[in-house]
Amino acid sequence: MTASSRAQSFDVAAAQYAASRPSYPAALFDCIEEFAGRHLAGARVADVGAGTGIASVLLRERGADVIAVEPGEAMAGEFHQALPGVPIVRGDGNALPLAKASCDLITYAQSWQWTDPDRSVPEALRVLRTGGALAIWWNTTAFDVPWIREQHGRIAHHCGVKPRSAVRPSDNDAIRLAGLTGLRVARRQVRWSRTVSLDMHLANIGSRSTFLVLEEADRQAFFADERERLVKIFPRDEVEETYVVDLLVALRP
Repeated sequence: MTASSRAQSFDVAAAQYAASRPSYPAALFDCIEEFAGRHLAGARVADVGAGTGIASVLLRERGADVIAVEPGEAMAGEFHQALPGVPIVRGDGNALPLAKASCDLITYAQSWQWTDPDRSVPEALRVLRTGGALAIWWNTTAFDVPWIREQHGRIAHHCGVKPRSAVRPSDNDAIRLAGLTGLRVARRQVRWSRTVSLDMHLANIGSRSTFLVLEEADRQAFFADERERLVKIFPRDEVEETYVVDLLVALRP
């Protein structure tokens, strides 16, 4: 299964994605403002790979003037429902449908990995104004929480993918892996958590691309087993999900 196929798979589960995916903590946006050297209020921001609008909602709440970029039709439809007044254009990070030097900030929430940095970095630099910033981030696995670490291993095994290393890359390695070498980049990791029902927790997992490309029987087999395991850990049907947001902010010269 190609990365492109996995990226496109989100469109078939847009409603599930909108309903179950985690948001982001306020501290993340504090860091973005700190590293970018300006407030989000009044900033022209392009949220690329905006999906159902999870990050765009929060950017708007901070006073940003947001335009969204999203390739998926169903995801764009969910975005319109969440943010009917925010413009959204169809496209992706490899060829931004935006004018040169038109944005103060470009954000990629969970979506940078679906781009080719050899194309997406020059595109970001083209669209950013002088002194603007590119912010990319992910909700990543809190490997120090035993049940989360063990679940991560089960997911990787069932989906036939390589488990992520529990050792986070150094700042230099993270910058290199993101394709941002040569730019002035700051990194911050922000820990946060949310408490959700067991059903929502399982729906969140099921909205990941590794599950969306599986056959229905394979998905259902995993979730039946996983529900049995988690009921023993969370008998009150409330699951505390812990995340570590990994943020990189690159400044345009």
